[in-house]
Amino acid sequence: MTALVTAPARLGETRLPDGRLLGWAEWGPPDGVPVLFCPGAATSRRLGFGGGVVEALGVRLVSVDRPGLGASTPHPGRTFADFAADMRALCDLRELGRPAVVGNSQGAPFALACAEAGVARALALVSAADEVAAPDFAALLPAELRALTERAVRDPSGAEEFFAGFDADAMWSMVMGGSPDRDLAVYRDPDFSAAYRRALAEGFAQGAAAGYARDTVLAMSRWPFALDAVTVPVDIWYGEQDTGHSPDNGALLATRIRGARRHVVPGIGGALLWTHAEPVLTSLLRHHPLACAKPRSGPRA
Repeated sequence: MTALVTAPARLGETRLPDGRLLGWAEWGPPDGVPVLFCPGAATSRRLGFGGGVVEALGVRLVSVDRPGLGASTPHPGRTFADFAADMRALCDLRELGRPAVVGNSQGAPFALACAEAGVARALALVSAADEVAAPDFAALLPAELRALTERAVRDPSGAEEFFAGFDADAMWSMVMGGSPDRDLAVYRDPDFSAAYRRALAEGFAQGAAAGYARDTVLAMSRWPFALDAVTVPVDIWYGEQDTGHSPDNGALLATRIRGARRHVVPGIGGALLWTHAEPVLTSLLRHHPLACAKPRSGPRA
C-alpha cells in the first residue's frame, strides 16, 4: 500500500484579530497551489491526505483545527458564518489568497460555509456529511440517527451536552464498527491507524465540549446557508460502499448545488479521501489559475 498519510511538513498557530489561535498543518511546497482542508469529525490538523501526491501536483495543502480542536482556541456558540470568517482571516494572514477547499466527512458543511461566504475558489466534498436534518431524508435515516437528528434540531443545547460525552476511543470504535471491509483495510494499516488515532487524541485533547460537540450539532441541524447560492465549481465524491455519510451518496445534495458534479467510486466507502487523493486534488486544480500557470511534475503512482 502506498503512503496514505505523511507527517506534516510545517506546523504552526496563527493568532486571529480577536486573539484566538488557529492551529494549522501544511504539506507540499510552500509556494504551491493553496488548498484549504476542513478535516472530518474530531480529527486534528495532523491528519492530512495525499501522501506524495501533493508534492507531485505542486499543492500546498493547509489543514486547520476548528475552534476547540487540537491547537485551536475554543469559540463557544460559534456558527458556520463564524468559521468562514475565521478562514477568511487565516487566508489573509497566511497569504493563501482565495484557495480551493476540501471538506471531508463532518468538515463538509464547514467547507460549504466557506464557499457560500466567498472564501473558496472551488470545492471538493469528499464522503460528505449530508444535511440529514433536511425533510427529504426523514424516512431514509436509521431510527437512532433520526432520533439524534431530531434532538439536534429541537434541543441543540441538550444535544451538544450529549455529544460532549464522546472521547477519542469512542470515536475510533464508532468508525471501526461501522465501516466496510475495504475501509477497514485502510484504517488498519499501521501507519494510517497511528496517524488517525493521534489526530483523534489531539482533536479531543481539550474535551469534546470544547469543539467536537458544537461541530456535531451544527452539522446535524438544518444548515443555515442556501446551497443554491454556491456558485463556485463543486465536485462531490462518495465511495459506493459508504453507508454512513449520506442516505443517498449525495444524489440530493448534488441537485441542490448548481453545476455540482457527483462522483460515486466503486470498491471503497468512507476512506475514499485517502485512496483517491489524486483525482480529488486534480479536480480542484482545474479551477485554479495558479495551477494552470505553474509547470509541475506529473503525479507519482
